[in-house]
Amino acid sequence: MTTILVSGALANKPLSGGEAWVRMTWVRGLRRLGFEVVFAEQIDSSACVGADGRAAPFANSVNREFFEKTLADLAPDCAAALICDDGAQTAGLSLDDLVERARDCALLVNVSGHLAIDAVRAGPRVSAYIDVDPGFTQIWEEARPGSARLRGHDFFFTVGQNVGSGDCSIPSAGVAWRPLPPPVTLDDWPVVAAAERDRVTTISTWRSDLGALSRGDVTYPGKHHEWRRVIDLPARAPQAFEIALAIHPADEADREALERHGWALADPRAVAGDAPSFRAYVQQSGAEFSVAHGVYVQTASGWLSDRTVRYLASGKPALVQHTGVAGTSPRGEGLVTFTDVDEAARAANAIAREYDGHAQAARVLAEERFDAERVIGDFLEQVGVS
Repeated sequence: MTTILVSGALANKPLSGGEAWVRMTWVRGLRRLGFEVVFAEQIDSSACVGADGRAAPFANSVNREFFEKTLADLAPDCAAALICDDGAQTAGLSLDDLVERARDCALLVNVSGHLAIDAVRAGPRVSAYIDVDPGFTQIWEEARPGSARLRGHDFFFTVGQNVGSGDCSIPSAGVAWRPLPPPVTLDDWPVVAAAERDRVTTISTWRSDLGALSRGDVTYPGKHHEWRRVIDLPARAPQAFEIALAIHPADEADREALERHGWALADPRAVAGDAPSFRAYVQQSGAEFSVAHGVYVQTASGWLSDRTVRYLASGKPALVQHTGVAGTSPRGEGLVTFTDVDEAARAANAIAREYDGHAQAARVLAEERFDAERVIGDFLEQVGVS
């Protein structure tokens, strides 16, 4: 059986069920296609924290606990390694065992270029970089060419469907980027009737962990600026809007403004802090509403959130900020995009009136465009692994 090595951040993004699904979709999708999978992650001891958010030893950290829980929930019999610092501390496979297993791998799927251990990266015959942050990745590379994360890969894929086209202003940074839709394992995400079809939700951070982004004299607004532009939407649509929102206490004025304008706020770690609870939160919703980071919007990147495709697969209409995705996905049924609050309000009212049709179209779109077996199968064909 052909073995594939997958690497991505789980322990480095603890208590985020959505991030867990991004990485584990590759593991589960590849295994459904008949491959053996090894999962690897590395973490610095300085990133390890306890339940109180303070520094903690690797062995007792929420990072390690989240890594082990995610594997137990979504890939209990998958060989996996969490390597801390130089490998003196590990969970799962030892560093030596991981190096040995990597030598037998036909392919490395390196999500965000997370795996940087040379001895491990040298093992697989082919390596593919998976970019899930289009704009950030390329602009950072343009500013500092030859980054360790990009260096040494044979293929480069991005969820920004328009990167490299004339319609998108994201620089290629000297890399031949290939479009890759965010995959979803459909049998993990069946259609579930909404308990409250007029309850519209999403999971979001107020300020992106990636920080501010500029290119030349252009500064791209953060996600919080995009939320501010649609703050009066609840008063203009019949649905109830809720955000499972990670927002810092320093942004208390924004929190109060959101609540004053009718947004219900939930704690994302409480309602979507692991893979099962994230799925339940999505499935109990009637639809999704969300904005996007400014760089995804202003560059016409064609970016679509992996979270959104899980709403679609679950039969939930998604109303999301327009990023140029219309060029690669039908616009108007199931997946509806908006450019300003007026358009968002009209679309929200239309979804409420024609909910059943939008819900059915959402699942059809997931099946046609984002099915992991199809998306990953096409990806494997491009990298020459069968």
